[in-house]
Amino acid sequence: MAADLSKKYFGTDGIRGRVGEPPITPELILRLGHAAGRVLAAQSAHRPGETPAVLIGKDTRISGYLMEAALESGLSAAGVDVYLSGPLPTPAVSYLTRALRLSAGIVISASHNPFEDNGIKFFSAAGTKLPDAVEQAIELAMGEPVSCVASKDLGKAFRVSDAAGRYIEFCKSTFPNELDLKGLKIVVDCAHGAAYHVAPPVFHELGAEVIAVGNDPDGVNINAKVGATYPRHLQAAVLEHHADVGVALDGDGDRLVMVDAEGRAYDGDQLLYVIALDYWRRGAMAGGLVGTLMSNLGFEQALARRGISFARAPVGDRYVLELMQQKKWILGGENSGHIICLDKHTTGDAIVAALAVLRALREQGITLAQATADATLFPQRLINVPIRKGFDWRASEVIQRAERDAVAALDGAGRVLLRPSGTEPVLRVMVEASDAAAVDRHANALAEVISRAAHG
Repeated sequence: MAADLSKKYFGTDGIRGRVGEPPITPELILRLGHAAGRVLAAQSAHRPGETPAVLIGKDTRISGYLMEAALESGLSAAGVDVYLSGPLPTPAVSYLTRALRLSAGIVISASHNPFEDNGIKFFSAAGTKLPDAVEQAIELAMGEPVSCVASKDLGKAFRVSDAAGRYIEFCKSTFPNELDLKGLKIVVDCAHGAAYHVAPPVFHELGAEVIAVGNDPDGVNINAKVGATYPRHLQAAVLEHHADVGVALDGDGDRLVMVDAEGRAYDGDQLLYVIALDYWRRGAMAGGLVGTLMSNLGFEQALARRGISFARAPVGDRYVLELMQQKKWILGGENSGHIICLDKHTTGDAIVAALAVLRALREQGITLAQATADATLFPQRLINVPIRKGFDWRASEVIQRAERDAVAALDGAGRVLLRPSGTEPVLRVMVEASDAAAVDRHANALAEVISRAAHG
């Protein structure tokens, strides 16, 4: 399940970078569109008369206009029809790609990153991330000259005017018909992102009183001290409006954090625990649950006490999904808030996950605090240490020794994890243990050693 290191542009979650710098430049994006179109056209060659078609959705970054136009041009030149949805969450593109029976879906988004960044990720016709082999074929095709099919074979462009409405109805369909959210006051923080016009209606149409925040995108304020990556904004809004619960999404709508009436925030591990116990209670659990190397040890231990199997995948929702499919399990996710319910959707979906949590609370008449009472998370410290590009931290003896020393000091009562970011030049240091002071001490010491080694 390790990432394919032979790929030049594709990381664990598509292609991502600073706008205006390779690979996020107009020329390379046009080449990417053309290459993807050629690969898709070749896959459709065995179906005579069928024109491959792709859905393009985007978040609210101002650079989305540029990137959408470049992708559309490249795809059209390769003879691929393009369906444009405008701003739409990543999981909505996955759903509509399947619903419209299209060849692929493309999302223009850098997820939780600041507006200066952007990225591109692909979904297959089945609504799942593209296999490594297909991504590699697209990269190889990017090395070929951009050409143009005959004029009569050029791809056409269509606007999907009802895309948001279709997705709203899909989300609502994952909530039981006999249940509603009447009597609940919910604050929904849309991170000024792709879900700004779809998340509030979902909860409102299910009966809740909705206070929408972070729902006024201007092209540059996406994720700016709002949303799932900045839960303090939601915590303050829940307390200000005396709400029962708060729901925060990230910029592309696939990451979830929730807040209770007391202003306490709940991360992906805690929310996944609520969902898992509800499935277990209803006899809907299929096997166990997949987390990642970052999943909290307290979360794993709480599941074990319930007899629920748990497996760790490498960090990244595509790897979580791969392991879920291998084990034929239907629940998985990351502590960052990516939660996958395969009985409802083919990919992580923050709105669908929030509805799964709310179902559990409503049916049992309990609060988030009560639902997570027996899942005490270990203190966990994560530090992003900047490293120079190309720095081989694995070959550094001083780093390896510092890691061994930290593991020995914890003496089996905690975990240490070092892993490089897939999207930026940083090495992530994670230390977890029951002793918060020890966690901070070891994390800071490791980060200092890494920083000196990387820049010394």
